[in-house]
Amino acid sequence: MWKSIAAAPADSILGLTEAFKTDTNPDKVNLGMGVYMNDAGITPVLACVKKAEQMLLGSETTKSYLPISGDPAYAACVQDLVFGPDSEVIATQRAATAHAPGGTGALRIGAELIKSFQTQASVWVSTPTWANHKGIFKAAGFTIKDYPYYNQMTHGLHFEDMLETLRQVPAGDVVLLHACCHNPSGVDLYPEHWAQIGAIAKEVGWIPFLDFAYQGFGTGVEEDRGAVEAFAAVQIDFFVASSYSKNFGLYNERTGAITVVSPSEQESVVAMSHLKATVRVCYSNPPAHGGLVTKTILSDPELTTSWRTELAEMCNRIVTMRNAFVDGLAARGVDQDFSFIKDQRGMFSFSGLQDDAVAWLQKNKSIYIVGGGRINLAGLTSKNIDYVCDSIAEALRN
Repeated sequence: MWKSIAAAPADSILGLTEAFKTDTNPDKVNLGMGVYMNDAGITPVLACVKKAEQMLLGSETTKSYLPISGDPAYAACVQDLVFGPDSEVIATQRAATAHAPGGTGALRIGAELIKSFQTQASVWVSTPTWANHKGIFKAAGFTIKDYPYYNQMTHGLHFEDMLETLRQVPAGDVVLLHACCHNPSGVDLYPEHWAQIGAIAKEVGWIPFLDFAYQGFGTGVEEDRGAVEAFAAVQIDFFVASSYSKNFGLYNERTGAITVVSPSEQESVVAMSHLKATVRVCYSNPPAHGGLVTKTILSDPELTTSWRTELAEMCNRIVTMRNAFVDGLAARGVDQDFSFIKDQRGMFSFSGLQDDAVAWLQKNKSIYIVGGGRINLAGLTSKNIDYVCDSIAEALRN
């Protein structure tokens, strides 16, 4: 059946990683892959994760299926993390949470659920957005539209244009928003921005869908909830897709959650029934291990403290690399201003590097950067930072 069918194009990010793996240059640097790496260039297993796994290994008695929506204790931990343990949303039981296979799985389950009832809705995504967002929602049958977000001239927000577009979004459409650490730009909205967007969503009637993949990688675990709190405060329907790949380092365990927030407990019960029905036909029930690890950590005060310490260390390393990158380019006399990178948050940055420089760096220096100039600051280390800065300075002179 494949003789007359062309091969699918490689994923823009994962394909870049495959090219990196086959590169024989000993100085090669991968700034494209979306994973955290420590100063040794390794994606580590967190110490709190190892301890939680040891505890699970000693106490586990079965490999039987989880419930369709996953372990209820995991869902409770997710809600405490996403909303805060004292949140009105939790107290009034108007959130329904299901364990999903990673943030991507959470987005897709949410998309399938919405499509079942909002059959004519379109999904609005930021310009730019994570490369896989459009594919996920297109696969669920949605038409994709764009709203302004990143201003390439100022390296900041197109906020007024964004608000104007959001005011025109039809009621019942879905607006996908990055809760924090915007991927790929690194430019975030602040609490005052979220309050305005929440008010527009309530007035106009579109459905917010928050991609919350980097909680704790922005300003802090609590501070990064600003988007969630803004929509919870106006008591409308909205969705939250959580991922624990980054902040728990559980990349290959595919650990995430989809949370549906409703205006009332009664509506939340209905939402959960349809959420379970959606999960049942997609993957029946979730993989257990990553969720059990996360639950174990968040249920144990000592492990929670350890996790927060390790998370802060990861964030501080990224900030250190941001500063070293900007200062390193300035020290090399690069005319282009990169100072805005210090103000961005999370692992990623729209660096301002043009595609010709990106291609030159890959061909001549084995430095791998996603087209459009998005770089992962966590790919920088104390050993390669000088090489990267020297190479970029050379690329910009050519």
